[in-house]
Amino acid sequence: MKLPNQRWSIAPSHPEKVQALVKETGLSPLIAQVILNRGIDTPNLTQVYLNPDQQILPSPLEEFPDLQKSIELLKEAIETGDKIAICGDYDADGMTSTSLLLRALKHLGADVYYEIPSRMKDGYGINKRIVESFAQDGVGLILTVDNGISAYEPIQRAVELGLTVIITDHHDLPEKLPPAQAILNPKLLPVMSPYRGLAGVGVAYILAVTTAQSLDKSQGIIGPLLELFTLGTIADLAPLVGVNRRWLKRGLKQLPNSQLAGIQALMQVAGVSEAQKQLKPDDIGFKLGPRINAVGRIGDPQVAIELLTTDDLGIALERAMQCEQINSKRQSLCEEIEREAIHLIETTPINYQKDRVLLIVKHQWHHGVIGIVASRLVERYGVPVFIGTYEEEDLSKIRGSARGIEEFNVFEALVFCDNLLDKYGGHKAAGGFSFSANNLEAFKERLSSFSHQCLEPNHLKPLVKIDAQADFKELNFNLYQQIDGLQPWGIGNAFPVFWTANVRVLEQKIVGKNNLKIVFSQNNDGAEMKAIAWRYGGYFPLPARLDIAYKLTENHWNGNTNIELDIVGMRLPLLSDGASQNMFEYQGKQYICHYLKDEQELRIQNPQGKVLSIRKGQRKGLLGINQREAKEIDVTKLPYYDIIKAAMKVLNLS
Repeated sequence: MKLPNQRWSIAPSHPEKVQALVKETGLSPLIAQVILNRGIDTPNLTQVYLNPDQQILPSPLEEFPDLQKSIELLKEAIETGDKIAICGDYDADGMTSTSLLLRALKHLGADVYYEIPSRMKDGYGINKRIVESFAQDGVGLILTVDNGISAYEPIQRAVELGLTVIITDHHDLPEKLPPAQAILNPKLLPVMSPYRGLAGVGVAYILAVTTAQSLDKSQGIIGPLLELFTLGTIADLAPLVGVNRRWLKRGLKQLPNSQLAGIQALMQVAGVSEAQKQLKPDDIGFKLGPRINAVGRIGDPQVAIELLTTDDLGIALERAMQCEQINSKRQSLCEEIEREAIHLIETTPINYQKDRVLLIVKHQWHHGVIGIVASRLVERYGVPVFIGTYEEEDLSKIRGSARGIEEFNVFEALVFCDNLLDKYGGHKAAGGFSFSANNLEAFKERLSSFSHQCLEPNHLKPLVKIDAQADFKELNFNLYQQIDGLQPWGIGNAFPVFWTANVRVLEQKIVGKNNLKIVFSQNNDGAEMKAIAWRYGGYFPLPARLDIAYKLTENHWNGNTNIELDIVGMRLPLLSDGASQNMFEYQGKQYICHYLKDEQELRIQNPQGKVLSIRKGQRKGLLGINQREAKEIDVTKLPYYDIIKAAMKVLNLS
């Protein structure tokens, strides 16, 4: 019998700091510990965290060196009637950025249109074909969104053709910046800048708003742009800190009463309640964002752009239904490729533990969804994943996606493989790449070499980051409301995770395809908590006792609302000496065992919670719920003899 092979990282406790923060804010000790874990450890930082609008922000014009120049170039193009072409990207960030600038520039009277590279034919980012096509169409100014920072040759070609180029991007910087007239990228800002964590849509939002303000035409446009910023920022998994946290807090309140027909329609088909006072990042991350992302992955991005730029509710509903259908197809593709990938990994077998990276390539996987599958494989195996597939029209080329773990930088890994790759880009957590199939083995060796420089064997397990230990009696509506009041939670400001030790499993059953519904109790004091463990069906049945890690969630059913646990980690309970127990199976039943070296005593717990304890060399042992009620038994008789042999085998004592 198995449990998830995880590594738990439990934040150190700070009782004195917690008490001071509780006194200052009135928050619960658990939430105070969470805030301290986020690096919020001074009164000033705490107030900004609790009330982001109180922060005094520097003007973006002071922070972005090329912002004023970009505004002037756009104003000049609008005034002279020059044609402006937006080159976007086919992910949610790129499509919301494109839609945002289309709305803004049309509102400002610009002659503007857009093109998004084909995922299948062009791959990521602006290229020479697109540049030359823009030139033939009489474009005067190219505006890249969510791409362009690594496109030196295409930008150079645009300049040669006499085109003006403004790059707006947020991806990591190459060694040599493209020769554009203006570049807006938060990675060019100081690390402590509140604008540093902007996604592509955040850079587009700043450019659009400041340009509108410069032309004194911001009336009626900032609200819709804020909604698109909110949608794109969360869907792109941008860090929810700095200005992102400040603006998202406003945007999430605004979205339930959206001014945009497309967002209204998308919420309708995705089942997001308009009755909510404000949306949560999960509503976007798991409901709205994937429906937009799916279009760029396996459909035509024009569907999403029309959805987000139309003011006609009828057209918006048509496009939203298309997004819904495409997303259903995307889900099926992901499940199919994930199954194939797992089968390939576990039957080949692929020794990712030795390589310290998982590289997997197969023909006829869909380029558009392999990045999602890479994320799922990272969750499953806890190792950096590079997944690729052959180009449909050219089997000598491989294109892929990468996802990393905390101690691994995907972009640096790709830079390390620079001379083996045709094209690549990304950031710390994710990236994309293409290379000649002839370089496959060399690429694998180079990735492994990089991984050995930054990863130790103990890093290669899924990481569960935990904020604090909690008792069930602390898990109430008041705690949940405090957590909810500190939205938005997300990347860079993770939703709180707590853990509780040595809980008893009272009930468990598989629900849906592969999920576990569980009832836990703690300390035999009647305190029970219901829980859901998504995708944990393979671990059924669970042992009688566990340490659990979880998030709090609200469950609404038949008019009732309850606080439940969303399980993110499980392990066998730790003993008082800090050692973990071992689990084994005998005749279809699960047992937990541990050997106490100092006492030379073997302890075995059965599914009913009774413990058998035997000292080395003794023929008699004790069996019972506790020592006072335990009965003496002969351990040389069956089934005790065989159970002890099985325990000694798993403990390597035989």
